[in-house]
Amino acid sequence: MSATIDLNDLATFVKVADAGSFSGAARRIGVPTSTVSRAVARLEDSLGVVLLQRTTRRVALTREGQWLRERSHGAIGSLVSAAEAVRDLQGQPQGVLRITAPQDIGHNIVAELIQRYSQRYPAVRIELQFSSRVVDLVAEGYDVALRAGSMRDSSLIARKLGDLRAYIVATPGYLQAHGSPRRPEDLAAHECVLFRGKDGAQVWTLTQAKPGAAGRKGRAATHKVEVHGRIDSDDFGYNREFILQGGCLGMLPNLLCRDDLREGRLVNALPEYVGRDGALYLVYPATRNLSPKVKAFREIALETFSDP
Repeated sequence: MSATIDLNDLATFVKVADAGSFSGAARRIGVPTSTVSRAVARLEDSLGVVLLQRTTRRVALTREGQWLRERSHGAIGSLVSAAEAVRDLQGQPQGVLRITAPQDIGHNIVAELIQRYSQRYPAVRIELQFSSRVVDLVAEGYDVALRAGSMRDSSLIARKLGDLRAYIVATPGYLQAHGSPRRPEDLAAHECVLFRGKDGAQVWTLTQAKPGAAGRKGRAATHKVEVHGRIDSDDFGYNREFILQGGCLGMLPNLLCRDDLREGRLVNALPEYVGRDGALYLVYPATRNLSPKVKAFREIALETFSDP
């Protein structure tokens, strides 16, 4: 067992653990797979433990490997961020921008945002991860996140990008064949695609959206209606594709269906009602010296999500 540990070997091990294979890590780093394998072997020799169980296609972390990965990830990310911050002092966005976003956000809108950014700043390489969990930006080495709902972590900066609403949508063909609902109660007679329903049913809460619909206490009236459907998923993107087939109607976030509504592929079946009211935020760690790549991304995000 060696008394010294090469930090490059440690960083390579973390890449292998993240990628789940030597070849995947090699592609991310840009070196031969054999170089990655030797780096991990040196680290194991230095520590005197086995960190990875090798198979022909993938690797699995041992208990020691999992422990080391969890404690090394944030430290290595901090070192990389420090080095990139020094480089970014030149003022021109460059390096790697790591972004995380929720699964149920409109992928088309995120793609538009990334496209705008990459066209203006070709020196930046972007790594994007869609995740259903709340990612720890600092510990996992992410620069920014798109998040929906209320922000709880006071150590993060949150900039509101826009309001989130959900619409009841269907294709023009479906509404022509089955009729358009005139009030929330009419939805019970329609075939609906559900998002995380239960036993083929789900309760949709809708709020009157048109001006003057507020109740006596100044709040907009709400309606709860139980809808039914044979198709149920946990992915709004899948639900959108299914609605576009023309066999049902469903509730979709505005960011996911705004292009379909604008171009006529979908119709807002109950325009006087909305659901899932909330907001979308751009979140990033609080720091005195915000890097140019994050500053530029913030400005383009504000620009993109403000477009009608």
